[in-house]
Amino acid sequence: MSADPWSRPTLSDLRTVLESIGKSDVEHGRAAERLELSVPAEVMTHRGNTISAMTREISRFGIGLLHRGFVTPGQVTVRMASETREFEYRVRIEWCQPCSNGMFISGGRFLGPAEDVDEA
Repeated sequence: MSADPWSRPTLSDLRTVLESIGKSDVEHGRAAERLELSVPAEVMTHRGNTISAMTREISRFGIGLLHRGFVTPGQVTVRMASETREFEYRVRIEWCQPCSNGMFISGGRFLGPAEDVDEA
């Protein structure tokens, strides 16, 4: 594990956590299919702190994240990048809970693209 308690989890960290959680046999009745997605991300809190993260899954309505340290539920900005583009979304973190290796998983609902924020 990295000496920095807020460093970005690695793909190995993500695999370990996902294996420890396992697949649920419970039907959640979700409104949209979730796709596994493991890309680097950054979570910017309303206080201006940046937390390095990895995405776990994504759907039309929300996103799951893996990170070190607790993220307080509420509105944040999540930034992800592909090889050709950068994506930035407003997300309402709805839950955050500890998991293995001193990391946390969280989930949130998309509020819209970050540029939709009113400057008022």
